[in-house]
Amino acid sequence: MGMKTKVALGAVVGLVVIGAVSANSGDGSGDGKSDSRTSASSGEKSGGAASGGTGGTSGKSDAKPAEDKAVEKASQAEQFKAFVQKNGTAAEKDAVSHVTKVQGADEQNDILDAADVYTDFTGGIMGEATGPAKLIASAFADWKQSENGLVTIYDAEGELLGNGNF
Repeated sequence: MGMKTKVALGAVVGLVVIGAVSANSGDGSGDGKSDSRTSASSGEKSGGAASGGTGGTSGKSDAKPAEDKAVEKASQAEQFKAFVQKNGTAAEKDAVSHVTKVQGADEQNDILDAADVYTDFTGGIMGEATGPAKLIASAFADWKQSENGLVTIYDAEGELLGNGNF
C-alpha cells in the first residue's frame, strides 16, 4: 500500500511541476503579446494622449516602455539592416537593402524558431532573387543564433524565395 501512495504522489507532483512550467512560459509569452497589443493601442491613441493624459502620470510611464517595445518590434528589419551594414560583406549589404519586413526574430526559444523576412524582390523561387535570398538568409544566421531556427525569405508578392538555418 505504501508503494501505490508513493507512485500516486509522484504523479501528482509531476503534473504540478509540468503545470507550473507551462504556466510560466505561457505567462511570459502572453505578457509580451499583451504588452505589444497595449503598446499598439497606446501608439494609436498617442494623438489623443492630451485628453487621456489627465488620468495620471503612471499611464504615461507605462505607455513609454510599451511604446519602446512596439518600436523594437516594428523595427526588426531596421535592426537587421543595421547589423548587416556594420558586419556584412558588400554583397550582403546590397541584398539586405531590399528587406522590407522581418517577423519572428525576437521570439526565440531554441526549440523551433521560425523567422520570416520579406523583400521587395519579384519573381518567386524561379526568379533572379534566389541568390540574394541565400545571402539574406546567411546574414540573418550571423545576426541571430538558434539551436533549431529556420528563416524564410519571401518576395514582394509573398512567394517563397529561399530559406536557411540560423
